[in-house]
Amino acid sequence: MESLGYTPRAFVGRPAPDFSMASTKNIQTLEEPVKLSDYRGKWVVLVFYPLDFTFVCPTELRGFSERYEEFAKEGAEVIGVSTDSVHTHRAWIRAGKDLGGLGELRYSLASDLTHTVSKDYGVFVEGAGVSLRGTFIIDDKGILRSSVINDLDVGRSVDETLRTLRAFKTGGLCPIDWKPGDATLKP
Repeated sequence: MESLGYTPRAFVGRPAPDFSMASTKNIQTLEEPVKLSDYRGKWVVLVFYPLDFTFVCPTELRGFSERYEEFAKEGAEVIGVSTDSVHTHRAWIRAGKDLGGLGELRYSLASDLTHTVSKDYGVFVEGAGVSLRGTFIIDDKGILRSSVINDLDVGRSVDETLRTLRAFKTGGLCPIDWKPGDATLKP
């Protein structure tokens, strides 16, 4: 197995590494960062993706945006993260779809220009300067509960991310294919 060239710090069942990144939270000024510590008391779905102005990424980010109310209903915030600058994020959001633009999102995109956060979460691809498609669910106490990482070519499932979030929120033991409304297992 090839070495990553860095040591990840994010491990399921442990406190999620804190971060502060420039973001599109205030799309006009780009002066409002996103910090994990600001979301204490809320669940966070951290969605790493490779690059703005690409092919698979907008399908995923639009999918999370279209389902944003479902995440909000669960007390969760979604944050998209790539190694692009916030200026590129803003241009991508504002560009028309005919120009490869993303369109309006219901959550913020964060900029990991230093690659620190991508490395902490174990998704950074050395040499390429981009992140893999990592989805991390962090609970309301700041504990990393789920980590799913896809290679660059295949997008993730918003349905599965929501199902997993809801399963964790039951506080119970959830069997294979558990869905909201299903019973949890009794030990």
